[in-house]
Amino acid sequence: MKKISPITILSVTIAILVIAVVGLLWFIQSQPDPIRGIPPLTEVSPMEPDSSVWGVNFPNQYSTFLLTAENNTRTAFAGSLPFQKLEWDPRLVTLWVNYGFSKDYKEDRGHMHSITDVEETLRTTDTSAGTCYSCKSANNIELWDEMGAAKYASTPFGVLGKQITEPIGCVNCHDSSSMRLVVTNPALENALEEQGKDWRTFSRQEMRSLVCANCHVEYYFAGEGNLLTFPWDNGTKIEEIAAYYQEIAFTDWVHAESGANMIKMQHPDYELFTADSTHYKAGVACADCHMPYTKDGAAKFSNHNMRSPLLDPEATCGTCHTSVEYVTDRVAIIQQQVWDTMEATEDALVDAIKTIATAAEVAGVNPELLAEARNLHRESQLRWDFISAESSMGFHNPSEALRILAAATDMARQAQLKAIEATGQGLNIQVNTP
Repeated sequence: MKKISPITILSVTIAILVIAVVGLLWFIQSQPDPIRGIPPLTEVSPMEPDSSVWGVNFPNQYSTFLLTAENNTRTAFAGSLPFQKLEWDPRLVTLWVNYGFSKDYKEDRGHMHSITDVEETLRTTDTSAGTCYSCKSANNIELWDEMGAAKYASTPFGVLGKQITEPIGCVNCHDSSSMRLVVTNPALENALEEQGKDWRTFSRQEMRSLVCANCHVEYYFAGEGNLLTFPWDNGTKIEEIAAYYQEIAFTDWVHAESGANMIKMQHPDYELFTADSTHYKAGVACADCHMPYTKDGAAKFSNHNMRSPLLDPEATCGTCHTSVEYVTDRVAIIQQQVWDTMEATEDALVDAIKTIATAAEVAGVNPELLAEARNLHRESQLRWDFISAESSMGFHNPSEALRILAAATDMARQAQLKAIEATGQGLNIQVNTP
């Protein structure tokens, strides 16, 4: 019998292995797509506004979301108890005189109260812009699809409100078929496009912050149609936002005392957090702190009771930090520092307003210098408001918050000095300088 060579044996073996691998790959590719996880108990339509329908498939997430109706807790500087901030800090009335916020400025409650809070505030009436509902309801996704963003925005508040029944819910952040986090607000989509960004390319961790930017951002109502717009064309830092408003000559209202063309900032949580904050650069997402993972038996899920991390620091801060007590003490120190600095800025702004108002009554006042003083008032106050309206009392980005407030205070004092210079004489005005 002829002996088979080792080379032949090796060749045959390799051929058999190749055939086996090719066959295995073909078998795998020919299989139907696997069903991930447990099949849903009920089908959820792509724009379903009722979160209870989603809750059939995701009971843990839904049950914790319902808790946002029960928080009603005040933290050191905010929380979810609707206290009247105008009584807490009367200087705000001067800063916002003849604007809606000087009439009513209560702390917002949890997401389950989003519709009630916007309808009950004294800042809205039936004739207000329908745009005010943009960040308040799960009905918006379907309404934007049916009406278009422009018609939605131009519809009066009282008329649009008849179609608004569901508070912020699952559909505002999730795709119903895959539960993928998605951008649903046309204004955010447009703002990202202007920056050359496509949210569909973002990682899941990035999306766990970006979905918050559907609402927790600075915005304005553009044009006569009141189209919701984010002022991000130049970037999302305060100087870039301020420059954008200057370029388009936008004004929310004219201050009745100083005569300045003013801007009202709205909860720029996302912008401050992403301005190279320590947590942001470390890869931490909004959801990590405000929606910490928890367990129900063997099931791990994201807690949808979105609230201050300080209300459960073990589940939030304790996930990363070894000493929860140390972290919470640091939070308290940082927030107090920001508050104290913000108070100094408010004092400076009140002084600037009084000085500009007095200077405007002086015969022969220099109009150009007075205009400079008014612009400095505008620039100072929008920077102060960027931090005041932000939800963390500066903790989302402590160094940036303090930097912005320092600039705001300096601008307010410059406004005061420029107004005095405009008179060509000294003014005897009592100020709040320490």
